[in-house]
Amino acid sequence: MSKVIVITGASSGMGKSTANFLHAQGHKVYGAARRLEEMRDLQEKGMQIVSLDLTDDASIVSCVNTVLKIEGKIDVLINNAGYGSYGAVEDVTIEEAKRQFEVNIFGLARITQLVLPSMRENSSGRIVNISSMGGKVYTPMGAWYHATKHALEGWSDCLRLELAEKGIDVVLVEPGGIKTAWGVIAAENLRKTSGQGAYAAFANKVAEGLVKMYTSNGLTKVDVLGKVIANAAMTKKPKTRYLRGYMAKPSVAIRKWFGDRFFDKLMMSQFK
Repeated sequence: MSKVIVITGASSGMGKSTANFLHAQGHKVYGAARRLEEMRDLQEKGMQIVSLDLTDDASIVSCVNTVLKIEGKIDVLINNAGYGSYGAVEDVTIEEAKRQFEVNIFGLARITQLVLPSMRENSSGRIVNISSMGGKVYTPMGAWYHATKHALEGWSDCLRLELAEKGIDVVLVEPGGIKTAWGVIAAENLRKTSGQGAYAAFANKVAEGLVKMYTSNGLTKVDVLGKVIANAAMTKKPKTRYLRGYMAKPSVAIRKWFGDRFFDKLMMSQFK
């Protein structure tokens, strides 16, 4: 049975891949992002595209209302949009820290609030939140990014309990290292923020490590996660979490079983 699906951050990476998988399955897919021009290929394939800026409440309201006006419902919301703000805590402005939370948490929460009434009326629906292995572990210079992903984990768990009796599922997808531009962009931001000053030496090593990792061939291909997300969105009985991608399961297991101090040493050893 065809579903009405909204995917945020559909202009690239996992969001765009997921859109293609779900469209191929016959679902009515709405790709939502700031950069409409980057979603024209989805539109040419028969998908719908809609403007969405998660830092602008009016944009969020307009996005949801546009879909509801046309379709009368939203069956699945895939909260994929997000970015990684890297930099030493001392260097990152509170304004930037707030923007990181605005996109990765508060904007995500707002669009979720707006789709829930439709789902409740139908006593069915699914919220798929794209977190990260970074919601379970941590890396140097990524304090604000990891803070948002750790927050998303707990927020999603609470939401799952709230919505259980309403017939609405809440699912987390926790990607590991995925072959996208995410790491290179994070490295560029890190250099701009902490590439000079008290943390410069360490920050530049971390940035070099991010670039090296995200330009290597060892990362998981984006379509692997696109398929995982599509499955999490449509399977009859979803898991609460899907941990998938390069180093995702090993990293989480190492921290769990060996503890924080061991994990600290392991992280720092990568940047000597």
